[in-house]
Amino acid sequence: MLFAIPGVISSQEVTIKSFFDTSRIFIGDQIKYIITLEKPANLNISLPVYKDSLLKQIEIIKGPEVDSSAAEKGFVKIKHKYLVTSFDSGFYQVPPVYAEIKTDSGVKRYYSDYAWLEVMRVKITPPDTASGIFDIIEPVRIPLTAGEVIPWILFAALIVVVIWVTIKIIKRFRKVPQAHEPERPSEPAHVIAFRELENLKMLKLWQKGETKEYYSRLTEIIRQYLYNRYSVESMEMTTPETLDAVQKSAILEDDQYRMLRTILTGGDLVKFAKYYPEPSENELHFEHAWSFVKATMVPVLPDVNRNEPLKREEEAK
Repeated sequence: MLFAIPGVISSQEVTIKSFFDTSRIFIGDQIKYIITLEKPANLNISLPVYKDSLLKQIEIIKGPEVDSSAAEKGFVKIKHKYLVTSFDSGFYQVPPVYAEIKTDSGVKRYYSDYAWLEVMRVKITPPDTASGIFDIIEPVRIPLTAGEVIPWILFAALIVVVIWVTIKIIKRFRKVPQAHEPERPSEPAHVIAFRELENLKMLKLWQKGETKEYYSRLTEIIRQYLYNRYSVESMEMTTPETLDAVQKSAILEDDQYRMLRTILTGGDLVKFAKYYPEPSENELHFEHAWSFVKATMVPVLPDVNRNEPLKREEEAK
């Protein structure tokens, strides 16, 4: 009897409880399933660990979270917490949780009570549907938050910076420096430009329907004139780059700059935008080109030595 008394006392001192923190939930709600074990500190017994589910209909999302603390003097309280949910409606009974200990006389088990849980469906229709027909509810629009938008803005800004740096690098290394500068023509720039404009006028290209070729030749003459007159390498530049280079160097007056812009942009419209100008526009662009060369050419100074003999003959007479 004396040897049997400690076993009886220890069996009465072990307590196991299992329960949900609420007994009724809707489908998809998440609740906690808690198991507690209170035992003497020197008793070697532990709780079982659940992995995926408590029942087929009750899934374990996370756990167990183990917590132990001192209860009364000489006792320890161990707690296991599971986060669970269910997607099947119904009334479920979770079997008791047990812990066991091996003794000389066999295996001793300690059981908890049953845990009950009711899973309910959400009522989305009125009790009496015969009273009227209801429209289908549209999807709910959730507003965007700053945390969702800011990463995309930063990503777009990064792409813009990368593209800008790439373009700068390409422009810097695209032009191979020439070994020597091309030879300058021996004739003045305006003489060459006037001669080429006269030749273009004699070809009568736009009168023959070759409007695109006409404007290509016209803008080429002006670009070559800019290089011969001001060393602006317009032949290797686009129209915006040419106008930007001319504007930064301040080599032209305002009205001269406007004439140049009209000639080059008008030519681009015909060559690239498939614009079909009127005959009067074709003649006007030619007059602009002629006036531009005339307004910007180097003034021709009179040859003093050549006129000196004539003056002497007049004085002798």
